[in-house]
Amino acid sequence: MFETLLVANRGEIAVRVMQACEELGIETVAVYSDADRSAGHVAYADEAYNIGPAPANESYLDGDAILEVADRAGADAIHPGYGFLAENAAFAERVEAAEGITWVGPSSDAMTALGEKTNARRIMQRADVPVVPGTTEPVETAAEVRDLGAEFGYPIAIKAEGGGGGRGMKIVRSDDEVDDALTSAKREGEAYFGNDSVYVEKFLEDPKHVEVQILADEHGTALHLGERDCSLQRRHQKVIEEAPSPALDAGLRDSIGDAARRGVREAGYTNAGTVEFLVEDSQFYFMEVNTRIQVEHTVTEEVTGIDIVREQIRIAAGAELPFAQADVEIDGHAMEFRINAENPAAGFAPTPGTLTAYDPPGGLGVRIDDAIARGDEIAGDYDSMIAKLIVRAPTRERCLERSRRALSQFDVGVETTVPFHRLMLADETFRAGGHTTSYLDQSVEDDDLEAAVARWSTAVDDECGTTDTTTNDLIVEVDGRRFDVAVTGGLSGVAIEANGADGDTDAGNAEQPSSSTESSGAVGAEQVAASDAITAEMQGTVLSVDVAPGDDIAPGDVVCVLEAMKMENEVVAAAAGTIADVAVSNGDTVDMGDPLVILE
Repeated sequence: MFETLLVANRGEIAVRVMQACEELGIETVAVYSDADRSAGHVAYADEAYNIGPAPANESYLDGDAILEVADRAGADAIHPGYGFLAENAAFAERVEAAEGITWVGPSSDAMTALGEKTNARRIMQRADVPVVPGTTEPVETAAEVRDLGAEFGYPIAIKAEGGGGGRGMKIVRSDDEVDDALTSAKREGEAYFGNDSVYVEKFLEDPKHVEVQILADEHGTALHLGERDCSLQRRHQKVIEEAPSPALDAGLRDSIGDAARRGVREAGYTNAGTVEFLVEDSQFYFMEVNTRIQVEHTVTEEVTGIDIVREQIRIAAGAELPFAQADVEIDGHAMEFRINAENPAAGFAPTPGTLTAYDPPGGLGVRIDDAIARGDEIAGDYDSMIAKLIVRAPTRERCLERSRRALSQFDVGVETTVPFHRLMLADETFRAGGHTTSYLDQSVEDDDLEAAVARWSTAVDDECGTTDTTTNDLIVEVDGRRFDVAVTGGLSGVAIEANGADGDTDAGNAEQPSSSTESSGAVGAEQVAASDAITAEMQGTVLSVDVAPGDDIAPGDVVCVLEAMKMENEVVAAAAGTIADVAVSNGDTVDMGDPLVILE
């Protein structure tokens, strides 16, 4: 077994991996950005190291920095969690090549083979797994897409080869939509996955999204742990997941599980992964393989009793799976609710801020996966999910009732998706299990969301009282490594300095570090938001600028596209005007209120 494992991630999944390591007797190493100095995963780890500024591409996506820390800390394994570098085959290959370090995940070869969606389709076809009709080679031009629209019949989906979670996917319903959709899909593919290659497949209008959890060791055993239903989605992003799926009968459940096992065997896959399918009219079709642990792995753990993260680590260490397929049994029902810092009444816009309150529920059958506490700052630099509520009960009906009780007891100091979840638990279609991937976007009205937030808002004010204490906990960095320091006798007049290896003073401010980041864009301090400016409504990164000085715009015209908390947001004009100046460029980071374009 490993001695020291570095978790190349942040937040609740980093803590989840560290918990499994603790039970296995493995020391843990955290990495963190400047925005995460006080984060929960940092405090939980045995050691923690700073790897750069808040932007992910300068910290959590910096493979060089992570490998340097692994070497420095003496780590003999790296677990990537999900997101960031988790499905980056090139990084996995670098870890595999590093002396004395093991990658906790599938091989880089398997990741490459299955990460390219067209290649994954070919692998599944060889394994006799049904696939959605579509291309097995990338498409390059709008003319090709139009030809495929004529062949398959609209609607069709243009998908980024490296995509997932709806990112890099555009639905096309007519020839007129092809050009814009192709441009957007390629742009998102490049922005999110560093790959602008796309393919096309027939778009199923009203399917269920069902995925199968698999585990495979290096000794020839490949198992499935049952399926999860992830059909309740907003903009192709999962919001509530459950196991088992209410849409499958026993025969279809066996067939889809066996298909997942055949597919991963054909790919030579080891470790944990998920084979995702679309189900429509009692037929299932392969969609993609997620070559990592997933957010919703928790519901499978709850109904099988199998610690998937623990098994990931054991498999990477060369151990055999301790059970056979016949030993896997599904007991009860479980649901996971993603608690995102978003306002459902404002188009699910991100709601960064300070957690003036944080009091999650407990009790029988309730599990919370998180890495935050009251007083923490929810920054806008990363994914908006701040916690996961997982509820288990003997039946689906009882799980729904227990979930309603748990959600009613969840207090958070910023607006979250809790009101939306409570609305869904009162929705007859969801309660009956009749929802599909299109149900939420088509059937839930803005008025319903506004009413739910007005009734169940979590943005409560619970001021933390101040007390006079003689001991204060501080966080300092020495040569990039984090230390917790207790200062007795108060902070008045205290200054801390610590020299790094090069003799420079780089740590030791007695003030708590700020989690905000300075905008790196072209927005200058002299440019302030004014009535003649279109400003950013959230912190984010500029993906594209769609106007230029001198352009005339009309109400509703898109002026630029911002990426915030992994969501692409179009910034539109509220009124007509002429562009006098464009204050940002592609790739710039902006804060809330920063001007994007100036109008004459």
